[in-house]
Amino acid sequence: MSAAIVGIGELTPVRYSEGKTTLSLIAESVIAALNDAGLEKEDIDGLLVGPQVGETPQHVPATVSEYLGIEPVMSNTVDLGGATGPGMVWRAAAAIQMGMCDTVVCVLANKNEKGEVLKSPNRNPIREFDVPFGASGANTSYALLKRLHMEQYGSTQEDFAKIAYRARENAQLNPKAIFHGKPNSVEDILQSPMIADPLHLLEIVMPVAGGAAVIVTSEKKATAAKHKPVFLKGAGEKITHRAVSQAPDSLPFDYSIPRALKQAKVNIEDMDLLSLYDCYTSVVATQLESAGLCAPGKFGDFVRDHSFAPDGEYPLNTHGGQLGFGQADLAGGMSHVVEAVLQLRGEAEGRQIPHATNALVTGNGATLSETTALILGGTP
Repeated sequence: MSAAIVGIGELTPVRYSEGKTTLSLIAESVIAALNDAGLEKEDIDGLLVGPQVGETPQHVPATVSEYLGIEPVMSNTVDLGGATGPGMVWRAAAAIQMGMCDTVVCVLANKNEKGEVLKSPNRNPIREFDVPFGASGANTSYALLKRLHMEQYGSTQEDFAKIAYRARENAQLNPKAIFHGKPNSVEDILQSPMIADPLHLLEIVMPVAGGAAVIVTSEKKATAAKHKPVFLKGAGEKITHRAVSQAPDSLPFDYSIPRALKQAKVNIEDMDLLSLYDCYTSVVATQLESAGLCAPGKFGDFVRDHSFAPDGEYPLNTHGGQLGFGQADLAGGMSHVVEAVLQLRGEAEGRQIPHATNALVTGNGATLSETTALILGGTP
């Protein structure tokens, strides 16, 4: 694909954002990305945003365009849950390749105020077992997925806890991470409150306020970029269901990750960074298996036997992942894109992977249902 990321902007996550609006956080993220790219807002002719930014339930691209003071010739709302960030990147590249625009800003942000409660207005009857327990039935649904893996393969609580432990270990290298200076031992995780059996509190992302934006432009324009451009080399995407009660036997990551690798003409062993979506520990476990890094049911052995640190055999979520960095709603998924760009540009200060060339970035929406995988590289 002839497009590259030339600018990134990411806000430091905070637990609460009193006095901020989602629109203002979007603007701050875009300004940071423009400054990073050395561009002006007049250079932007494409806009991709997430759904329902909070201040407006409809006409989201128009609302954000007006707020930013831009007039895009291509705009859209991307709604893939946690896969929205990576999903935006390949859609921006596709629009550029089609000649619809030249330079696209992809932005997500979320405010988080004390006392806010997630609500789901959807009353689709096929989700009668999911929606009553919250938005997407998230904790209960992911608990079911974790329980299924434990029953099928004999994976243990300690196997899953080690994923969160490794994520927060990497977060100690990232001053922006919400868990920076707050490491968790495996014992801490296993002793944390049971939220939805068998899910513990410290296996779940912490909601935060924040935002992130990336700027995607054509290969031709990328040659004049302020920083080393990071090229999109392959992408894969698949949706199989919305509610976990409707999930098929095979997971969509079994398609999207191999598809991205095939399109980029690389193997999983060629990846210098695994930037894997991690709203829950079980999501990382299944992706390690879907990517072919270990056999089904063997992620526990893989986690025990390998290092995920920046200087380890399989650097994974070197920024701390969302489990260590924090999840600013859909913007949490964009943090995986931003980290990949920093690593491939050689700018991940304090956690740089030596000679990073290729990165696998993934996103996951709902309950392992909406999946996107990207291969990013330092060369086209």
